[in-house]
Amino acid sequence: MNFDRKDLTNEQLIKLYQRILKPRVIEERMLKLLRQGRVSKWFSGIGQEAISVGVTAALHADEYVCPLHRNVGVFTTRDCDLQQLFEQFQGKQNGFSQGRERSFHFGTNEHHIVGMISHLGPQLCVGDGIALASKLKKERKITVAFTGDGGTSEGDFHEACNIAAVWDLPVIILIENNGYGLSTPTNEQFRCAQLADRAIGYGMKGLTIDGNNILEVYHTITKLAAEMRENPHPVLLECMTFRMRGHEEASGVKYVPKELFEIWEKKDPVMNYENWLIDSGIISPDYPNMLREDMDAEVRAAFDAADKQPEVSPDTAKEEREIYAPFEPSSSGDTGGSTSTKRLVDAVSDGLRQSMQKYDDLIIMGQDVAEYGGVFKITDGFVAEFGKERVRNTPICESGVLSAALGLSVKGIKSVVEMQFADFVSTGFNPIVNNLAKSYWRWGQNADVVVRMPTGAGVGAGPFHSQSNEAWFCHVPGLKVVYPSNPADAKGLLCAAIEDPNPVMYFEHKFLYRSVEGEVPDAYYTTPIGKAVLASEGDEVSIITYGLGVHWALEAVKESGISADVLDLRTLLPYDKEAIETTVRKTGKAIILHEDTLIGGIGGEIAAYISEHLFSSLDAPVMRIASLDTPVPFALSLERNFLPKDRFKEKLKELVEY
Repeated sequence: MNFDRKDLTNEQLIKLYQRILKPRVIEERMLKLLRQGRVSKWFSGIGQEAISVGVTAALHADEYVCPLHRNVGVFTTRDCDLQQLFEQFQGKQNGFSQGRERSFHFGTNEHHIVGMISHLGPQLCVGDGIALASKLKKERKITVAFTGDGGTSEGDFHEACNIAAVWDLPVIILIENNGYGLSTPTNEQFRCAQLADRAIGYGMKGLTIDGNNILEVYHTITKLAAEMRENPHPVLLECMTFRMRGHEEASGVKYVPKELFEIWEKKDPVMNYENWLIDSGIISPDYPNMLREDMDAEVRAAFDAADKQPEVSPDTAKEEREIYAPFEPSSSGDTGGSTSTKRLVDAVSDGLRQSMQKYDDLIIMGQDVAEYGGVFKITDGFVAEFGKERVRNTPICESGVLSAALGLSVKGIKSVVEMQFADFVSTGFNPIVNNLAKSYWRWGQNADVVVRMPTGAGVGAGPFHSQSNEAWFCHVPGLKVVYPSNPADAKGLLCAAIEDPNPVMYFEHKFLYRSVEGEVPDAYYTTPIGKAVLASEGDEVSIITYGLGVHWALEAVKESGISADVLDLRTLLPYDKEAIETTVRKTGKAIILHEDTLIGGIGGEIAAYISEHLFSSLDAPVMRIASLDTPVPFALSLERNFLPKDRFKEKLKELVEY
């Protein structure tokens, strides 16, 4: 192994040695503790330390790193407190995630680190988002996002590379190629000679280096970072290495040929660098042992102190409260000013435009949202007013863009991501439910993201452009789910969603875009999220609904002459239990109507709540009516039969007469 010091001083070389040795000492101590049963699980990075340390040491302290579960050197090089780090590993209250997360599944903005989730791929696109924010702010900073050879087979890797290249982002997508994805060797993962060769297909620079040579890693990152700060562009950097332990300790290493260990043991990044320093006269032969003893004592003391901390004491109210970042809206819906008659589509556009004016760094991202104005023309003219940096066309990559939105949020930038159709969100499901929704609860990082969801049937668009999929997200703690039924609420709720620092799924019914209109305040205002409203009042029955269902309900009540409360939920998560209790206690009869299919719909949750908490107020069974449990058909006659509008009228009469 050839070490080229270039212009590094002896002090810098020794500092790098101290930094590469510390994670090795921690690793060795953790393996002993694991055998003693004092640690439950460990993902060893022995043999790969030069990458974590070399990369992090070469970066500015305020440049973000997105590491994985074998990168303890990132945390130690950023001088994370060892006791707090061990408390994180042991699930203690004072760990970075208060016992809510394991090992390296956490982040710390203090140290400019964004931790992983187990799905690996989204990490890369979060790095894209952080790099985009740095570029927009003209900070002259870069971001490094780690993946392994196995992770490069995920779609998120492709999306991350493509987004980074198209947007010229100052991000290094770093591959730790250790030869195995758990037990699957690289020859069963890909056919290219080197993973860095893929870079040419994305139109970006690609390099392969010796990941076990700390000076090569350090110098490479130093050079690349300097270039990228001056001229933002992405780099795909493949670091060749090998892990000397199993994927995690329980998996063992029987699947690895013995001769590979013999080859790579000779390439040990710590021992080779240590021997070179001794041979070069930079450190004395006895320095490594003295340093190891001091570090081991420090590690043992930190672990013992962490281990003595009490187990986390559960606080149910705190756990439930902290799924959302705290938030107080800045304004109310009572503007007292002029109004205009607007269609729902225009109200959405108006709210989005005024929010862009209110927040001068708010970013809109989505397919065809720029010059084209979006397929529903909601952002028509926005590029002329706000520019292409803030109104950004994206490649067709829902997952990557949603993850990038979290990266923007890490840097304090709000974003609105448009799904061209709500149906397409399925390809971005993972970042929403596993990253956006959980990040604040996991490590205190809010996801200031609104996902706009043009939804619903009634326009003959078939099964892939008509789905009502709001219930998918109502099961996910940490999300808010909003669904307006009229223009005034559409504007007010959208402005509120953008103000809110938490992730909001904002559903807009396509059929209502141009079929309903109403008076909408001209000034900026917000409508409170989580509060239902009565669309009409009566005393015979409570109709609980939202979206297009509100209009079906009002039509049915008018035709039948039934005296009904029509409760427009407006927000599905968290839904307004108090409003439901008030109307059901008043009428004694409840029917829940929604366009979504019946099984697993939000109506089942509300019906269960009423049955459990309001049983003594009921004069009849709680009834539900919804669309058929089939995909949405294309032919208009089949679609009409699919939707519950006509069946609802019959069910409503049945309930009133019960």
